[in-house]
Amino acid sequence: MKLRNLLFAVAAGSVLAAPQARGIRKRASTFEWFGANESGAEFGTNIPGVYGTDYIFPDPSAIATLIDKGMTIFRVQFMMERLVPDSLTGSYDEEYLANLTTVVNAVTDSGVHAIIDAHNYGRYNGEIISSTSDFQTFWENLAGQYKDNDLVIFDTNNEYNSMDQDLVLNLNQAAIDGIRAAGATSQYIFVEGNSWTGAWTWVDVNDNMKNLTDPQDKIIYEMHQYLDSDGSGTSSTCESSTIGVERVTDATQWLKDNNKVGILGEYAGGDNDVCRRAVSGMLEYMANNPDVWKGAVWWAAGPWWGDYIFSMEPPDGTAYTGMLDILETYL
Repeated sequence: MKLRNLLFAVAAGSVLAAPQARGIRKRASTFEWFGANESGAEFGTNIPGVYGTDYIFPDPSAIATLIDKGMTIFRVQFMMERLVPDSLTGSYDEEYLANLTTVVNAVTDSGVHAIIDAHNYGRYNGEIISSTSDFQTFWENLAGQYKDNDLVIFDTNNEYNSMDQDLVLNLNQAAIDGIRAAGATSQYIFVEGNSWTGAWTWVDVNDNMKNLTDPQDKIIYEMHQYLDSDGSGTSSTCESSTIGVERVTDATQWLKDNNKVGILGEYAGGDNDVCRRAVSGMLEYMANNPDVWKGAVWWAAGPWWGDYIFSMEPPDGTAYTGMLDILETYL
């Protein structure tokens, strides 16, 4: 998924929707969580950057529109270098923290869950995070800010990649330990794997993640899955109409075999016939395995996506106008 990640700050070109009947029967939802990513605060390469110029925080009114549609969870991105500019264990940029908290509170005050997503790919200032103790301290400090809000979920880091597999395991465990040490005992923790946390490579790459432990037993395994040819999420063309089911089947069995539960923290497909069937088929397959799939979170909403091929931003994002009816089947 590396190519997609290089394009976060640049909205992709718009895509013409292929004709397809939009009348989809709503099924009784079997997902506990179903929602969208809220992207913007991690945008840009200028660090720390200027708010409103280099990065933006999500719009609470747009989030409210998605909540009114029935969405129950929002993954809110932030950049660690902007939150703690001096070091992982250092003090906060208080303005950045306040803006993040404003968005989180806007979500949770509506009675739905907010995922706080450290969108850093296992890196800080461009270097792989190697100190598990510093990572534990980072999460102990941040969890302390939200420990009294049961609707907050902690996402240890977005899409670890190209890293030693034991390090990925140990960083996740350090985050869990830090969060619980902060007194945040009621919140869920989303853990992500190596190789961009892809569902389609999970079994081959991330099998050791089954060894994570949590005294509160609230670990959720967050996987991501895009449906284009290389799984990067940079194309509106899906590999086939069945590719969604094909790419999550092995991960589903892994969750069952290891008595774990998971969520698709990122997924998307273009507004065209093939992708509509691929996305719908994948979600239906997951919904039929509710013992292991807690839900799915679309990539992405946010005020700066413009005509990005997967934009779920109201009122005129490409996916909001073209794909929401697929998602509404499960809301």
